[in-house]
Amino acid sequence: MNMSVIEIENVTKTYQMGETQVHALRGVSLHVEHGEMVAIVGPSGSGKSTLMNIIGCLDLPSNGIYRLDGVDVHKLNDDALAEIRNQKIGFVFQNFNLLPRTSALEQVELPMVYAGKPDRQKRALEALTQVGLGDRTHHRPNELSGGQQQRVAIARALVNDPSIILADEPTGNLDSTSGEEIINIFKTLNRDKNMTIILVTHDPDVAAEAERTIHVKDGMIT
Repeated sequence: MNMSVIEIENVTKTYQMGETQVHALRGVSLHVEHGEMVAIVGPSGSGKSTLMNIIGCLDLPSNGIYRLDGVDVHKLNDDALAEIRNQKIGFVFQNFNLLPRTSALEQVELPMVYAGKPDRQKRALEALTQVGLGDRTHHRPNELSGGQQQRVAIARALVNDPSIILADEPTGNLDSTSGEEIINIFKTLNRDKNMTIILVTHDPDVAAEAERTIHVKDGMIT
């Protein structure tokens, strides 16, 4: 039986911008089951980035409940939030976020350094091999194509065995062929490893690859 890895109940998020209140989320409820591949889509200003930040424990809701793997996230302090981000969530961003003078292997080892995990080099090599970069371990970002850099970022997201991979516009800086390769890696992880994948995207072709699409508009799920 599948269980919900993400449970969001009536979540709101309000920002104070000077004298104005901006209602970024207006009572959002959402469940994602373990092993699902879901796309979150919506225009700029729809609230999808705010929703992603809350799912990723980068921000907290103003009101409502968020449980990640059964843990009440909205009750956690900053240290506990940092730990849950490192252990439970693998992030993949549009801009890769790689260190310029660091090899692929060292980039992938970094989350394990923060988590105090043993066998870092072995696990990093396994993760790079998993995304098809076992022969590029000592290459720096400037020696890799955009698609290869994003593969390094995916390997880095995988090494701590997270509950979910949260990918924000993961194909946004890639040509269509590289973008398809990246989406196929996510689909393989979802199919073969039963990993929960959440794609935040503007691209309808990327969204179409997910099992389910969640449309966000004006701070609500439509």
